[in-house]
This record gives sequence, structure tokens and C-alpha cells, in this order.
Amino acid sequence: MSETVVMVDVYAPTVPLAQAFLDAGATVVRVQSTVAAPPVYRAHPDLGMFAGNVVHTGDFAATRAAVAAYGPDLVITGGETGVELADQLSEALGLPSNGTALSPARRDKFLQNETVRAAGLRATRQLMVTDEEKLRAWHAEIGGRVVVKPVRSAGNDGVTFCATPDESVAAYRSILGSTNIFAQRNEAVVAQEYLVGTEYAVNTVSSHGRHRATDIWRYAKMTVNGVVDRHAGVFSTPVDDVPDVVEYGFAVLDALGVRHGPAHLEIMSTPDGPCLVEAGVRLCGGGAAYYAALAGGESQLEWTVDAYLRPERFAERHRRPHQVRQHVVTAYLTSPVAGVLEEYPLLDQVRALPSFHKEHIGVRPGERLPRTVDDSTEPLMIGLAHPVAQVVADDFRAVNYLDGAGFYKIRA
Repeated sequence: MSETVVMVDVYAPTVPLAQAFLDAGATVVRVQSTVAAPPVYRAHPDLGMFAGNVVHTGDFAATRAAVAAYGPDLVITGGETGVELADQLSEALGLPSNGTALSPARRDKFLQNETVRAAGLRATRQLMVTDEEKLRAWHAEIGGRVVVKPVRSAGNDGVTFCATPDESVAAYRSILGSTNIFAQRNEAVVAQEYLVGTEYAVNTVSSHGRHRATDIWRYAKMTVNGVVDRHAGVFSTPVDDVPDVVEYGFAVLDALGVRHGPAHLEIMSTPDGPCLVEAGVRLCGGGAAYYAALAGGESQLEWTVDAYLRPERFAERHRRPHQVRQHVVTAYLTSPVAGVLEEYPLLDQVRALPSFHKEHIGVRPGERLPRTVDDSTEPLMIGLAHPVAQVVADDFRAVNYLDGAGFYKIRA
């Protein structure tokens, strides 16, 4: 008899995880934590792949009963917005769970860092902003640049880098009460110190408190379009090259009570050691699993399936050595112009690069092209892969060179 897996908030970025469970012979039921889909997800996945679709209307008892009717073996999150409901359902149904005690800290960026600090780990200095004058004074005391952002969001939505106290206050005013990418009102704002160092994305999977780092990515950044530290791309990084970052990441998972499932940790390697930027206790999006497998032969997908369906296999293999099959870079293009796109006149030059692997087009000819200011306004992503690291590094620079106003032809 196949296992029944309930996934909360499966949208396009995490359909591959649902498919991985289906491929392993499981039955998958989808739960939607809100009546309306967040606008950042342009369309629902094909609901035909699921054995059922339960829409949560706010009545937890009703949703629990509807889910229980499927006889689930697992309830897990399918995306950022589903973390807390998945924790509630899995705990209430007595299934493998991270529990609800630390659920808020797994979503709230302020509580996250305070929880990490309380565990004795390096954590960023921060302020929960409730008063403009306190924010001004805090920024003046910290000095230099600070980061002001919503306590709940994703994809760099609302993240603002502020050089002066006046800029911090302006960012606070702009964020508070606005609507985030998940169509939720920003009810709280956090200000944090600006961390200087090398930032890594560490993707993990856990099973019964055992952790596996499946893939690690080093961020390349630039200041462009008025956005400080815009992510220009990520470089695959061998897991064994940054043991201090991995050790710290596992300690963060323990501090946040993550015993089961995938997580996405953003960690800054600073002169004072690794420090958490923020954590998402769910699968990494952006096609990371595909490129992780390309780089090292493994990803969060198959490790998550093992963690839940074959925990004994996970326990036997989670310390096995990592591989380096290819060096991979994903480049995130940044449009400096806006309008109706006619074509990408220089795209063929990118396709001719020695390490060109794949393109992922977000804005197609005939569609409206926004000026890029965050992850949700990226026009396209380019995947580069090659056995020689220098080749992908050189090609990444070539993509950056080509990616200017001339890369986009806008309808007159």
C-alpha cells in the first residue's frame, strides 16, 4: 500500500517535490492554506496530479478533519506560506513533525535570529521597529548601512539597504502596512545590521534530527537599478569547501527545531564567523534542485523523499562524501529598462558561450518587461555548466557584460 503525503501550498516552485513523491509511488494530496492563491504564483499547478485538494478557509478543525479523511502518513510544507499550517496539521494528527512550539521562529525573521542567539550562536544585531525615533537612534548607534525588511516574506521582497537613519525611516514607512508578494499585509518590520562577507545559500534535508547539506551556492552581487546587493547569480560550491558554514547551518536547524524535511539557509561568512541572514524551512525554489543535481549528483528532492519514506536509507547515507560533477552558475539577468518587450537581441551571444546550458525565460516577447528590482521582476535566468570552474566564471562575466540596455529591445 502506498504512502499518502499531504503537501501544504504546492505551487509552481515546489511541484517537482510533489512529482518526486509521486515517482516514488506515493499518493499526494494538496492543501491550500489560503482561499486565494498568492499573486506571486501566477497559476495553480495541474490539480490532476493530486488525489485531492483541500482549501483551508480558516477553520482549523474542518481542515484537520478533511485532511484526516485521506489517512495521511505525512503532512509537510510545499512552500513558505504553508510552514505553519503544515506544522499544525502534522502535530495534531500525530505524524512526523517539527512541532508548533518554534513555528513562529521558522517564519518570523526577527524571532528567527533571537532564537538562534538564545541557542548561543552568532546572530545579527537587530531591532523590531515600533517607533521611528527609536529606529533613527538604533541606526545611528549601529552606524553605516543597515537592512530594513518585513518580518515575513521571501524572494528579497521589501528588503531595503539603508545608508542613513532617514533612509531607514523611509523604508519602514514604505514597508509597514504594504502588501507582500504573498498578498499578506506587512504588520511588522525588522531592522538588522548589514553583514559584510561572503553569502552562501545552504540547502539541507533533515530526518529525525539528522541533517544533510545537499547543495551550497555562493552569491554574486552587484548594486544596480538603485538596488544594493542585487543577486546577480549563484556559483555552486563544494559542500566540503566550507565546513564551518555547514556546521553552523546544522546548529541553526537544531536551534529552530528542524528535525524533518528540507530547509533553505542564507548564511553570511563574516570575519567573526558564519551568521544567519534568514532561513526558510521548505524546499529552495528557483530551479535549485535541477542545478544541484547537475553540479553534484544530488538535490533536496530525492533526499526529502528518503527522509520521509525511507528514513533508514537516509540514516545510512546522510554522511556519505559529496561529489563535484560539474561547476555550475545560474545568472539572474537584470533589466535596466521597462516596457513591452520585442526581443532579446543579444541572447544568441549568450547561447554561444562555451558553458551555456539552459535558459529560463520569465518575460517573453510581447509581454510587459518590468525594470528589475527583486527576484520577482527578473526577466530571465541563464544556467551555465562546465567541468572547468574558470570557464563558467568567465562566461558569467560575459553574461554580466551583455546584460545592459542593449540586451532588451522595447517596443517604441
